[in-house]
Amino acid sequence: MTTTLTMTGATAKKNARMAGLLYLVIIICGLFSEMFVRGTLIVPGDGAATIQNILAAKGLYRMGFASDMIMAICDVGVGVLFYILLRSVNKVLALGAAFLRLAQAAIIGLNLLNYYNVLNVLESTAYVSAFQPEQVQAQVMLYLQMHGNGYLISGVFFGFSCMLLGYLFCKSPLFPKLLGGMMTIASVSYLVDCFINFLSPEYAGISEMLVVSTAVITEFALCLWLLIKGVKTNRG
Repeated sequence: MTTTLTMTGATAKKNARMAGLLYLVIIICGLFSEMFVRGTLIVPGDGAATIQNILAAKGLYRMGFASDMIMAICDVGVGVLFYILLRSVNKVLALGAAFLRLAQAAIIGLNLLNYYNVLNVLESTAYVSAFQPEQVQAQVMLYLQMHGNGYLISGVFFGFSCMLLGYLFCKSPLFPKLLGGMMTIASVSYLVDCFINFLSPEYAGISEMLVVSTAVITEFALCLWLLIKGVKTNRG
């Protein structure tokens, strides 16, 4: 009996640290794609400058595509591992959290079509020569806006997944209740930001600050906990 419990605890710790490793990849890929690719290449409201930047760094733009794809795949792994760790608390809610995270990953993956279509437009000589530069710029910026909107839609599914995880963390003996509370607050900030961007975009700056001050800190804390601690043990 003692051997079984030890093996179970070791397995849970291993799964948690694997989730932490995948979470770290997600954070790195997400920051790279958003800050170092889109943040440097896309100039809001300026299609000409954006196109010039992308054409001058097509390799970097493609790396942003690959980075987002890796992030989405890792999200699938995290969803499965959290389900394994939390199904003993409430199988239905753990399954719901996993499915919501899988939906988020699927939306991100499909949404990359909008991102890649920018290159399809710019690299098509027939397309570019058939339209005025202003029309090409408008098409490129439309695809990028659609990509941004797709991210926000995926964030709604992610927000509800985090809400369920927050509850499950609080109830699970494997995680500290503090992480559960932080995850619940983070879920609310994600949902507020997504809906504000669609319903009242003039306040998007405020909602983004809310995400940075709560959700980003929570995800870093969760990643570190999973990597360093794994899960709680009887000794703390």
